[in-house]
Formats: sequence, structure tokens, C-alpha cells
Amino acid sequence: IVYDPEELKEWIKEAVQVSNERPILIDKYLENTVELDVDAVADNQEVLIGAVMEHIEEAGVHSGDSAASIPTYSLPQEAVLKVKEYSKKLALALNVKGLINIQFAVKDGDIYVLEVNPRSSRSVPYVSKSVGYPLAKLAVKVGVGRTLRELLPEVFKRIEEGNEHFASDFLPADFPYYTVKEVVFPWDRFPEEDPVLGPEMKSTGEVMGVDKSFGLAYYKAQLAAGMKLPSEGTVFISVADKDKSQVVDIAKEFSNLGFKILATRGTYKFLKERGVHARMVLKYSEGRPHIVDLILNREVDLIINTPSGKRERSDAYYIRRAAVQERVPYYTTLRASRAVLEAIKEYRRVGGKLEVYSLQDIFSKIR
Repeated sequence: IVYDPEELKEWIKEAVQVSNERPILIDKYLENTVELDVDAVADNQEVLIGAVMEHIEEAGVHSGDSAASIPTYSLPQEAVLKVKEYSKKLALALNVKGLINIQFAVKDGDIYVLEVNPRSSRSVPYVSKSVGYPLAKLAVKVGVGRTLRELLPEVFKRIEEGNEHFASDFLPADFPYYTVKEVVFPWDRFPEEDPVLGPEMKSTGEVMGVDKSFGLAYYKAQLAAGMKLPSEGTVFISVADKDKSQVVDIAKEFSNLGFKILATRGTYKFLKERGVHARMVLKYSEGRPHIVDLILNREVDLIINTPSGKRERSDAYYIRRAAVQERVPYYTTLRASRAVLEAIKEYRRVGGKLEVYSLQDIFSKIR
């Protein structure tokens, strides 16, 4: 992601060196946008929406590196129903026979189509586990001449009765579960790599959490991915200037939960001026003891650190690498930070007792 003209010049120089005769594609980056993924199966006549997935990271983070929720957790149902409608129209207009994946972005109520891929996507296994139907198997049967109505009479009966779920044609309207996909990164295998999210995919695996609230499903997904979220302790917050106004409410809520707040100079000053109690700590380049020392000493339980856009080995790079080394949960987007906050609140609400749900039990009740 390029944030200013100087960075653009740097990237163009590098791209020309790497691929002298290839053009450079520049896309507009939509900030503060919710990204959605849709997996569907079509037979030229009918289209069934496997699921509308809401990305937890902002649009601009590679879809393969973003956590996701089924059903959506922050968008109004009206927007999701519009996305389902557009997905069906696109699949029929493209004469799709089999699987289709469509990526949307929602900003200020407007819906943008980012990509339409008439093929299977990496999210199909996640969607299949979330809705209880093997989408890949259905697509193969459609490909050899079967129809969706022939294969899934119970699904069409539910739709005709108006009893389908707002985020999936395969689920009943009263389906009570959230499933959250989280990705797994190989940071410990690549000690020089900066663990910050962007448009390049870096993850190598996925896990899934299931529960009756988004917060608990997200908590379980973090746990499965190796991130044990703290229910108390110290949160370190250091965000880019563009994110400072939005991080205030997050910091206030952590403070209200009893967490201590640490922040570097700029973020500390911004929070203090808005009534958030925090303690200032030094950056890696400002002398010792600095924030990296505190992380290595296990004095920090959670890190919220958004990138400024600069490419050099910045203070933030050393913070994120120390977090990986000490296995301290860290998040580099504000949407993920809000999801973490919701997960911790829900975990505390249930007294730290997580229930286990088997997929067999979940789906045996809706068939």
C-alpha cells in the first residue's frame, strides 16, 4: 500500500528493476471500508449463496490474510441482502456453471465490486464447514449436468417459505451460530519478515472458531491460531496519525475493563488530551528502557500497532518482531482491535468458560 508520492516513486523504481518490460497496475485504496467475500454455486438457471463473509481487517488487506465472520457482524442486513442480490445477478449474467467467488467493498453505504472470479476460492472449505454443505461436491455435480433444485430440494423449499438466513441460502433464518476464520502466519520461520498485513498474502494456514456470539467465536479462532487473548493486564497502543481519532474509543473501553494503557509519545499525547489515562513509553530509537524491552520482559499483554506506511526498518518493525518472539498477541488494524475488544468482553461475560460445539451436532438439527 502506497501512502504518498515519495513512496510511489520508490515502489516504481523497484518494480522497474524487477520487471523491466511489465506495466505497473495502480488501484485506488478505499480507506475505512468493510470488505465482503461471497462464495456461491450456480447452474445457469439458479444461484445459491453459500455465504456472505465479512472480513475483519479493512479492505486493502489481502483476502487470504484477513480473518472473516459468517454471518456478517457489523453491517446492516439490508446491505448484506443487496450483496446477495448483486451476486446472483452477476453469476447469471456470466453464465456460471459451478462455483463463483465475488469480493465486495462497502463504504458509506455504497457497495463496490472488487473482483469476480468464476472459480473456486480458498474460502470454499471454510464456507462449507460453516453452512454444512460441501460446495465443491455440489459444483462438480452441477458441472456434469445435475441441477441445484434436483440436488437441494430442502434448500429451495426453505427459500420459497422465506426462511433462509440473511447471509446464506443454505441456512435457516434462526441459525444461531457464528463461525470465524482466522489465518495462521509463519512469522517464526522468517525472523526478518515484518509481520504487518497488506495486499500481499503471507499466511500459510487457517483455523475456525464456532460459538453463539461473534465475540466468543473470534476468541476461539484466536486461541486456535496461537493467540491467547488476555482478560486483564497491559495494552500497548501505538498507531499511525490517520488512525489516532479512531483508536480513542478502543483505548477508553480497554481502560474501562481495567487494562493499563501504554503508548508512545504521539499516541499518548493524543489519548491524554481526550481523557484517556495512559503511561508514556519510549520508542525503540529513543533510548532505554523502551517498549521493546518491556515486551521482552513480558510486561505487555496485548499490542495494537498500525503501520504508518513507511517502508524502512521503523520502530514499529522492532515492536512487531518482539511480539512474535514472545508470542504476545498483536494486531495491526483497528477493525481487528475492535474485534479483540469484543472477544475479551464476551470471554469475561461467560467467566472464561468456553463451550465446545461439534459440527455434526450443529447441522443435524437443521437438516
